[in-house]
Amino acid sequence: MRDGVNFARIGIPAVALVTDEFWPQGDFVAQSLGMPDVPRVQLPHPIAGTGTKNMKAIAADCAPAIIKALEADHD
Repeated sequence: MRDGVNFARIGIPAVALVTDEFWPQGDFVAQSLGMPDVPRVQLPHPIAGTGTKNMKAIAADCAPAIIKALEADHD
């Protein structure tokens, strides 16, 4: 979340990737940093250690949401 906020603050398009387990913490961090609407995409938890095949499937599933978030007007 912090990286997504920091990039957004300096005008670099970014989307934070947050697993569902940590989504509430992402809300808190975004709110506390003054950017509650920072673009982010929710991913299933866990991802790490689930194998290359699963990670590729998750990437393919979430890619459209990431692109959509990058294309959205956040001004």
